[in-house]
Amino acid sequence: TMQSSGHRFRDVEHHPLLAENDSYDSSEADMAERVWFIRDGCGMVCAIMTWLLVVYADFVVTFVMLLPSKDFWYSVINGVLFNCLAVLALSSHLRTMLTDPGAVPKGNATKEYMDNLQLKPGEVIYKCPKCCSIKPERAHHCSICKRCIRKMDHHCPWVNNCVGEKNQRFFVLFTMYIALISAHALILCGFQFFSCVRGQWTECSDFSPPVTVILMIFLCLEGFLFLTFTAVMFGTQIHSICNDETEIERLKSEKPTWERRLRWEGMKSVFGGQPSLLWINPFAGFRIRQLLLRAKKGGPEFSV
Repeated sequence: TMQSSGHRFRDVEHHPLLAENDSYDSSEADMAERVWFIRDGCGMVCAIMTWLLVVYADFVVTFVMLLPSKDFWYSVINGVLFNCLAVLALSSHLRTMLTDPGAVPKGNATKEYMDNLQLKPGEVIYKCPKCCSIKPERAHHCSICKRCIRKMDHHCPWVNNCVGEKNQRFFVLFTMYIALISAHALILCGFQFFSCVRGQWTECSDFSPPVTVILMIFLCLEGFLFLTFTAVMFGTQIHSICNDETEIERLKSEKPTWERRLRWEGMKSVFGGQPSLLWINPFAGFRIRQLLLRAKKGGPEFSV
């Protein structure tokens, strides 16, 4: 424990406090003005795979099952519904990936910064020795993002980002929409197999029967795996939000030092405001002009 400016500064791993003349990248202090993107090879591959799998599902549903159908309204209704859900899923994925999850600026553990915090005399503050930042309550360090993340739930390679205080809503929407399109694809596959068997595979698809079977079997496997994974993840996220507890806090069995919100209060804090259709809209709060200005002003925020 060290004394600094009348406050106790506790190093989590007993590393020395930054000296007064040590500096940190001040351009990183204002994360809200920069575009966020994690340059992680595994995460980028997983994110690209996610998009390719959704595009594959859309291709099979549209060109193998719906367009060859003789029922016009069946094709139109299911085509519009599936593609709308796919757009919402991919939009939620993008917003999860490109939104700052609540990163603490690197190297802000300086005397000047602590003086600006206006802490009470004797109040204990913590420094993360890995990113040399003052660690807020309920923040955890991510070894991939190289940052402490406020209310970090976990790092998800499928969205190439941490799930934290500022992007958890988009991650929940991503899991929900992926689960919905997976269920929709499985239902359509069931109808298609029944239709093809009843029609003895004649005029069932514009593709040959072997190709059609292979494409639909792969779609069924993909749909089942993604439905199982995202449905479980969606339920886990909702449970964590209602209990005001992150996955890391649950796994570490951390005793809450904060006042837990009630269930609806937790939901409103994550999704914003009273229940409305905005809760399930991944475009809510998105400003193209603001994004362009951020990119022009600060460039992308890369973490290596």
